[in-house]
Amino acid sequence: MTYEAVVDKINNIRRFGNLAGVTITAQMLNALGNPQEGMRLIHIAGTNGKGSVSAFLCEILRAAGLKVGVFTSPHLVDFRERICINGSMIEKEAVRRLGTRLLTQEFGVSPTMFDYCLVMALLYFKEQQCDAVILETGLGGRLDSTNAVGTPEVSVITKIGYDHMAILGETLEEIAAEKAGIIKKGTTVVVESQEPEVLSVFLREAEKAGARACHVIDPNEFAECCYENGEQSFVYGAYGTLRMKMLGIHQYENAAAAIVAAEEFLRSEKMSDSILKNGIENARQTWIAECIRKGVYQTRWQGRMEILRKQPFLLVDGAHNSNGVAALKASLETFFPGEKFHFVMGVMADKDYEQMVEELLPIALDFKTVTVEYDRALQAKALADCIREKGVSAECVEDLRTCFATEGADIVHKTVAFGSLYFVGEIEALFK
Repeated sequence: MTYEAVVDKINNIRRFGNLAGVTITAQMLNALGNPQEGMRLIHIAGTNGKGSVSAFLCEILRAAGLKVGVFTSPHLVDFRERICINGSMIEKEAVRRLGTRLLTQEFGVSPTMFDYCLVMALLYFKEQQCDAVILETGLGGRLDSTNAVGTPEVSVITKIGYDHMAILGETLEEIAAEKAGIIKKGTTVVVESQEPEVLSVFLREAEKAGARACHVIDPNEFAECCYENGEQSFVYGAYGTLRMKMLGIHQYENAAAAIVAAEEFLRSEKMSDSILKNGIENARQTWIAECIRKGVYQTRWQGRMEILRKQPFLLVDGAHNSNGVAALKASLETFFPGEKFHFVMGVMADKDYEQMVEELLPIALDFKTVTVEYDRALQAKALADCIREKGVSAECVEDLRTCFATEGADIVHKTVAFGSLYFVGEIEALFK
């Protein structure tokens, strides 16, 4: 099979299976001789922020000299974005070779697209002898395919909100209980700040599972947060001022979660002889701090509060639910106080799109709506009608290019495109 044929076949396999993902993947891995055994894992679950935490962690561990495999989803432009080592995508030949092997093997179950991608990633990370593997859940945690991989050294749970309620539960506590499924005996748990009822679920489950420790991020520890010239910075504990290229005030907490997780992971990592020979007091903590400062600054994450064009201004963000949009709004109001924006929006029909729109009404000049090229997409006309009913101008657009044409564009007000990551991927592909 060619690379293109493998990707096309995997992309067109159903998204949901007859069995839980954790069951399917466990059977696949067992048939392959359990290639995941011996891997040092960091497991990440949550509603918003998983990708950002993964990106921060990868760069921090890279700064420590580790070879870091990262499995994320979905991809924005290229299928290979899902499987990366030290920021570089898996080679096409490896996708072709491993994909052909998996697609032609009988596992006794019917794997989904996500199962194939995950197992391909694990085989690749094993071949490449990664020192650390970061796994981002696809949906939930307890029954997610990634939960079959083993016991992680660190589990990170990002912000929890209402999403995928038909599968995960109708209340925040029910959703949190599913996410808490990644907490295992002996694992160190890092949890971002949550609603009280959500945090109580995680603390209870961590104690019940026998987790080694549970760290909760406190946003009150962030000080002197500022934005200047396309970068932001904040003061955090003993690290002092940390600069970052990632934008969004919510990224302070994502960075902090990655920092705590990296501290835990690197405490048992062997330091190079050159560091030890320096005779620095508290050498390990000094080394970890240097890795953290460098890694946080180097981190980039495509499609998240990303400025694609400065004149006329265009920012894209994968805010695909009301929690994400609330974070987007807060960041825009912080970075550009008093301004109003042109919004371009494309979302899935099963999202809380009315609440997403209402979040932005106070800072919206108008909206353009687009139908995302995906079977679950909300039709642009229906979205535009919904927005107009709320008293704001909205136009549905057939050709995405017209939304970002420079000719005749408003150079005074900024444009912000947001919604489904599939939609953000279409924009990224357009600009490439």
